[in-house]
Order: sequence, then C-alpha cells, then structure tokens
Amino acid sequence: MTRFAFLSNNAFLKAPAPSAATPYAVAGVAWDGAVTNRPGARFGPRAIREASHMLCDATHPHFDVSPLGRLGDAGDLELPNTSLEAMRAALLPQAEALIRRHHMCWLGGDHSITLPLLRAYRSVLGRPLAVIHFDAHCDTWTDHFGEPSGHGTWVYEAFQERLVLPHCFTQIGIRSAGRREARDFVRNQGGLIFTARELRGQESPAQLAHVQSTIRQRLAQNGNPPVYLSLDIDCLDPAFAPGTGTPEPGGMSTNQVLTILEELSDLRCVGMDCVEVAPAYDHAELTSNAAANLIWTYLSGQIARHAP
Repeated sequence: MTRFAFLSNNAFLKAPAPSAATPYAVAGVAWDGAVTNRPGARFGPRAIREASHMLCDATHPHFDVSPLGRLGDAGDLELPNTSLEAMRAALLPQAEALIRRHHMCWLGGDHSITLPLLRAYRSVLGRPLAVIHFDAHCDTWTDHFGEPSGHGTWVYEAFQERLVLPHCFTQIGIRSAGRREARDFVRNQGGLIFTARELRGQESPAQLAHVQSTIRQRLAQNGNPPVYLSLDIDCLDPAFAPGTGTPEPGGMSTNQVLTILEELSDLRCVGMDCVEVAPAYDHAELTSNAAANLIWTYLSGQIARHAP
C-alpha cells in the first residue's frame, strides 16, 4: 500500500480534518497507474492543495461565501500503486464511507479513478447519476491499448455498467483525435457533446447560456437526478494547463469553465472530481492553480446555493 501523505498544514484551503460538523470534504486519490502518455498525476493532490493556499480566507468573489468552516480534508486514500483492479477494489469502501458522511470533492490522480467513484455513488445512492464531464478526450474506448480498462475507457464502462443516465450525460471540451464511433459514443447513446471547437469564442454567461439551458432541460425531463461532475484538467488548453499527461491544443479557457461552473451552481450536485493534474510538466503552477480555483468555485457555488 502506498500513501502519498501530506503535512497537516498542507490540507486543501488549510482546512481541518472532516467531522460531523463539516458537510463538505476533499480527499486525494493519488494514483496514475493507468496513464497512456506522461505519468505524474499521482502528485496532483499535493500540488492542488498547495495551490489552494493562495486563496487566503477563501471568500469567493462571485458567490461571497467561503468553504472554510464547512469543509474538511480527509487526506489521501490508502491505495496500492501497481494494480488498477486492486486500486479500484481498495478505493470503493473508502469512498463509500466518505460519501455517506460528506459532499465530496476528489483530487486526482488519473481519470481511471472516476469509474470506481461512480460505482461508489451508485451503491450509496441506489441509482445511476447524471454526469457533466469536462475533458479533451471522450474516454469511450472499448479497450486501453489492448488492456481491458484504463483512463480512456471509464465512460464506456460506466455506460455498460449502467452507472450513469445516458440522456443526462454531457461532455464539454472534447477535441482529441479518435475514431468517429468513439467520439460520437455519448451522443449515440442519447447524451450531449459540446466540443471545444463549438465553444470557441464563447466565454460570458450569455454566450454559454445554450449549454446551461440544454443541460437543465435534459435533467428536468429525466426527473432531476443527482448530478456528478468530472473535470479533467486537460479540458483546458495547454496555455492554461500545461501540467497534464495528455495535453491537447485548441482547448477551453479557464474563463469558459469557470462560467459554466458558476452558472450551473444551482444544480444539486452530489460530488465532483478534478483529475490529471501532473505537476512535473507544469509551468509557474498554472495548472495546479487553475485546478484549485475550479474546485473552490464548485464548492463555493454549492454552499451558496444549497447550504442548510
């Protein structure tokens, strides 16, 4: 078992350990054993936490709230570092225990961690989830370069296992190379795809209103199911997030993703992950700062709109 531990003062936003009084929590999933290009995302949780310290008292300028006082940092999950299936088996009970107690934000790690997290949510909630998936890559391949599973297959596997609702699955920022049947998989199953090319030049709430309204309409038509958000940092253009394992030019701006997160904060989400931050390839901590800011914005929006 490998635990990439951190000192107590290196928690996200320097938050304390979670307790019954902290409805929100973060946890690290320091695993990158399924990457296909550059490794290093196992160090993402540590870098995101360090970058979050720049946020001072963490009062969000748009939502005018701070997660501090409602947030705890549960540290990194204890996971083996060689076997994908062993990692997923070890992750499941730890994730389920945290999900039952807190609204969770998971700090990745590569994108293969999302499949067992969805399994955990399916187990706890007893139903499939709606998913909003930010990514450069569709992650719908039926195999992982000859292996049955990896960080590029989790969407396909989640559909096959009925962990997600097809008509409530939305992909945003897709642009990588891939066969048409893979690129169109989500759409062919009844879901939505907003490619990075389709969103070029659109950053303001008014310009992106069609994205938000279409997602809301789909959710309403399907009974407003619980929503999970999976944010691969490579949805951002490498100009905004160079520190990632599989960078793809032509991506989204930080402004675009922030706008969508802010405008969809009225959705009652059940959790999120932010994955594929690989600090070894970062420059001036651009990527880890972006990741910390996006997670902070998500948390602040959920607290502002839904806090008891």
